[in-house]
Amino acid sequence: MVVEMEQGMNELPAGCRQIQHYLRDNGLDCRVRVLAVSTKTAQEAANALGCALAQVVKSLVFRAKASDRPVLVLTCGDNRVSEKKVAALIGEKIGRADGDFVQARTGYAVGGVAPFAHRQPPLVLIDGAVHRFDRVWASAGTADSMFEIATGELIRLAGGQVADIAG
Repeated sequence: MVVEMEQGMNELPAGCRQIQHYLRDNGLDCRVRVLAVSTKTAQEAANALGCALAQVVKSLVFRAKASDRPVLVLTCGDNRVSEKKVAALIGEKIGRADGDFVQARTGYAVGGVAPFAHRQPPLVLIDGAVHRFDRVWASAGTADSMFEIATGELIRLAGGQVADIAG
């Protein structure tokens, strides 16, 4: 088990503070945790938190090819995303977003993208597989921070369409 770093609200990195405020402003008592190890990948996060890989929600950013808008896909850590299913749902082809696009549009670096509170609101799709769990873990804005949240609240705050997007 990994020991988390003790930090008060004012000591949290800026991205984490933003997520902590967003959670509280939306009536949730979730606590952002900054860990002593990387949580950049779902597997790293699951290892650090001692939870199942599937309980870690990945925040994957794609780039809509025609409109150039960000598309955020939230899925369980053990799932792959079908780009064809996502494209069919949004009505245009998508491609992987590079780090510069992700940072500019979300305000977060790859490996630390939170599921909400983005610089530019993305089009959001949520894999229905998240319903396997009452509570899940998601990135809190940095590559070493996470927060636990009720699945229904994650869906509410992310504001996306729930669909079958697993590949």
